[in-house]
Amino acid sequence: MNRRHILAGLFGAVAMAPLAAKADAKTPRQLAEAFAATLSEHDIDGFAALFADDYVNHQRSAAAPPPTAGVSAKQATIGFFAARLKGLPDLKVTIETIVSGDDKVAASFVYEGTQQGMLLGVAPTGKHMRFTSCDIFRIANGKIAEHWGMGDIAGQLAQIKG
Repeated sequence: MNRRHILAGLFGAVAMAPLAAKADAKTPRQLAEAFAATLSEHDIDGFAALFADDYVNHQRSAAAPPPTAGVSAKQATIGFFAARLKGLPDLKVTIETIVSGDDKVAASFVYEGTQQGMLLGVAPTGKHMRFTSCDIFRIANGKIAEHWGMGDIAGQLAQIKG
């Protein structure tokens, strides 16, 4: 290969670098889709990579209490979903509807699976479950930076206890 071909290839690669970086950037909609996909694939590392290190979870409820001392909101969220995957090892997550803007996305997620492990303090029942959550994410630097949401914990408990 001669020097002219090598230089042309290098200049082409440099010129294309901004386009490649832009193609790798995740839009709010793509992050919501990746949220569902990584959970459905049981890829907890891929799921964790969606969140900013300084992620803030504004949801506070019995199902999502504040993290214990020394545990970040990101670690608490990852732990919550890792436990859900253990309780529902065949979990599939889909998006029922989605609305997205420049830095925010809102989605209604549908979770389906069979309770084959401990879930919400309830021993395995073998029951098939279907429940939803409505979540709003703020995106910054290609990561989920903030979350507001509501999950149907009462509905989950009714299905596994009823």
